[in-house]
Amino acid sequence: MPNATTRPKRSRRSRRAPREDSARNELVSRSLESAQQCLYNQDYGTAYVHYLLVLNLEPLLKDFAKESFRFTLFKWAEELDSLGRIQDLFDCYEQALELFPVDEVILNSMGEHLFRMGFRDEAAGHFHKALKLRPDFPEAKENFYRVANWLVERWHFLMLNDRGRNYKYQLAIQKAVRGGCSTVLDIGAGTGILGMCAKKAGAAEVYACELSKTMYELACEVVAANDMEGRIKILHMKSLEMEIPKDIPKRVSLVVTETVDAGLFGEGIIETLIHAWNHLLLPPQNSQDPPASPSETGRVIPAGATVFGMAVQCQEIRRHHRLCVSAVGGLDLEAVGEIHSPVSCSADADDSTEPYTTERLSRLPGGYTPLTSPFRALDIDFNDPQELEGLCSREVSRLSLTVTQEGVLDALAVWFQLHLDEENSLSTAPQEKTCWEQAIYPIQGPQDCAVKPGDRLLVEVSCKDAYLRLCCVAVVRDGCVLRLDSWEGGDVWGSDSASNPEVELCSALAGLQTDPDGPLEAFMLECSELALLNNTHYHQNFQAALNKLLTRLKETRGGPVTAEGPEPLYVLDVSEGFSLISLIAAHLGLHLAAGSESGCGLVRAYSSVEKEQHQTILRLLAQGNGVPVEALEFWLNHVEDDSAVLQRPTTEKLWSAIVLDCVETCGLLRQKLMEKATLGRCLLEDGGRIFPERIVIYGLLVESDMLLQESAVQGREPTLGFNIAPFINQFTVPIHVFLDLSTLECTYLSEPAELFTLDLMNTHNNYPAREIMVRVTASGRVTAVPFWYQIHLDEEWSVSTFSQESHWKQAAVVLQDPLCVVAGDTVRLTVQLHKSSLTISATKEQDAPVAMEASRAEDVVAMDTAKEEGAAVPAAKVEGATLTYSPTTGGAAVTESCRLEGFFMDSMPPNT
Repeated sequence: MPNATTRPKRSRRSRRAPREDSARNELVSRSLESAQQCLYNQDYGTAYVHYLLVLNLEPLLKDFAKESFRFTLFKWAEELDSLGRIQDLFDCYEQALELFPVDEVILNSMGEHLFRMGFRDEAAGHFHKALKLRPDFPEAKENFYRVANWLVERWHFLMLNDRGRNYKYQLAIQKAVRGGCSTVLDIGAGTGILGMCAKKAGAAEVYACELSKTMYELACEVVAANDMEGRIKILHMKSLEMEIPKDIPKRVSLVVTETVDAGLFGEGIIETLIHAWNHLLLPPQNSQDPPASPSETGRVIPAGATVFGMAVQCQEIRRHHRLCVSAVGGLDLEAVGEIHSPVSCSADADDSTEPYTTERLSRLPGGYTPLTSPFRALDIDFNDPQELEGLCSREVSRLSLTVTQEGVLDALAVWFQLHLDEENSLSTAPQEKTCWEQAIYPIQGPQDCAVKPGDRLLVEVSCKDAYLRLCCVAVVRDGCVLRLDSWEGGDVWGSDSASNPEVELCSALAGLQTDPDGPLEAFMLECSELALLNNTHYHQNFQAALNKLLTRLKETRGGPVTAEGPEPLYVLDVSEGFSLISLIAAHLGLHLAAGSESGCGLVRAYSSVEKEQHQTILRLLAQGNGVPVEALEFWLNHVEDDSAVLQRPTTEKLWSAIVLDCVETCGLLRQKLMEKATLGRCLLEDGGRIFPERIVIYGLLVESDMLLQESAVQGREPTLGFNIAPFINQFTVPIHVFLDLSTLECTYLSEPAELFTLDLMNTHNNYPAREIMVRVTASGRVTAVPFWYQIHLDEEWSVSTFSQESHWKQAAVVLQDPLCVVAGDTVRLTVQLHKSSLTISATKEQDAPVAMEASRAEDVVAMDTAKEEGAAVPAAKVEGATLTYSPTTGGAAVTESCRLEGFFMDSMPPNT
């Protein structure tokens, strides 16, 4: 028998229960009690330490204490952030994630802190982990969308969808490689498409460098997916930091790059190429030497560029860059002097300004008018190292341009032709179908500068700090000079008797010296703030709505007016950025207090503006409009915590009106809008009001290939057959912001429809979701649902975010899988609201639904221009519009669901 002598196995002993550690249990109990007491006393730091101790000693309490621990962590992190203890903040999050490594809420919160600190790649990683743990987590999703806009800027999609641009680069690279340039360096690789073109053309060695961690990782994935892994070496670094032989073994014979922006030099191509010629490229072909083999000399693609420009008239540019009105909302603005945007090339411009902004001229609302013929401003040879090194020290060139069209001089518009080689070039001109915008150099000044045919514009062109700068310094008419850099308006034409045009020009420019006494101080506002200040309908309607409310509250209170004045009405404006609403309210208080001997107004208005310059502007305007100092105060000077803006004006008082800033300039609802409205209602006196009282969201169905191309790469065809789309489209955001619907290249497939209503004064009127049946009026593909807002201040006065004067842009949900429809079809739109974030899904109904007429079809767009800002919708008629509602059960549906997240973001217009 096998193993007969083996001893029988012992029966397994029953495991003894662990001994109770009474001291340990007592410590856990007391620490938990202390944590809760500290939490009650708002001593978050001590509470956090106690919770750490409890959860490390007794992990079984994690589920019980999770919510309290999270709350304590977030409040303590806020304190650490406010104290600037950033390392301690992140140490706390690391400790928390050791306890809760798969807690999506903590991961998302740490990502938010990382993003605010500028660690965008790391933030994206935390948001992505949170989404993997909980794909339907709305906060993590909106944060990931937000960071995706930073990590992969939207112009990447447009550029990759521009097949003409990609093909011309491929031709130039192919010609150079087959001509003997066997070693290639792609600087600013992006997705790696140019390096792959070089490898496909037969280059022996291909290197690429990319500074962005996200784009570097993306390029590695793309190269591997196209079977070039190991054949293209990708470096995660700046080309300026590359060394030979540390990073690449030897100098290369060809550099390919597209590190250019709308102003040509704005992405640092000059510095990049100077360094490349000095350290990374083979020496250039010397024109005095016999021709050498291409493999023994260096060259750059693009080979050079020519810059062009023209003077333009454009109302849209004007209202975003200088003050165009003299009064708004009953306020005289003359007291403040000049206000302009931080975009300037003037001699006194400082580091707070930018030399140019960017716009796509062909899509500007209202269009533009050329005032001069196109002129040649600059030529640059990227294959001449000496010319590159001497660019910044070039003398300022001076041009004289003849005006060909009467109008108002608003800006110099600039574009360029990029010479890839002798045969291939790309143009960014306004009339071209290109992924680039144009550079805009606005004319700053307190008055419109009217010009007429025959006038001459004196323009200076320079490259200070390797930025292209164009500045229109004067207008010459009939031998007289209007100096734009010191113009205060009025008749300031100086004589210029020189007869020779060149002498005349030099004489005029030499005499351009600013008056030492100078005009009133000039102030700067952001472009969107200036557009708001120029929006007269907005301020008029706010003035009317405030006057109506304040008058009613005054009459309701009644009683005699004493020498000390009546009991004041308190108005709080918590708008983001610069706002005049508080001053308008204070000014109205002067008229309401007529008869009081105190000289004080009836209204005590509080502004939440934070910047010192904004406060100075409001003080000057208050003084110029007779508003007493005590009638306008700055609310942040009265609150200890900037995050707790919504609180009582005093312990015993409540607000008569609270003004909320509801919509971001980009076209999305502001973060935590409904939460602010809920808190604000609790702080109102009887009869008080939140402005606005409700917001109605309108939208329509459109077909727009442009929106598709700006949102995702459309397959392999535009990228020359390379497999790029699946990788970069991971960063697709299903929302297009900063949209100008009035100039969007699209086909309207439906009438406007009311999508959703937010009632800020009565929460009982709100609903979490709504379904709308939209009748298709034209056949096509539904690729997007653009939307805008009608902001009702009260039942009588409203403003629209879709009007000619609006400082707001529109936004659109973009469907990645368009719905094919024919006239007469019905599309179901499902709209949901979660914490001020909207979700929209589009469904094509196969069976005809039951139709119900809208109760107020005239509400679809504002039609009463006497009381409302015009919200005209091109090619969209309101009369007869029908909203239909889905039955609870219905036929089969083909669904394309696309989330519209009202993600909080510091939205900046996309610059290309």
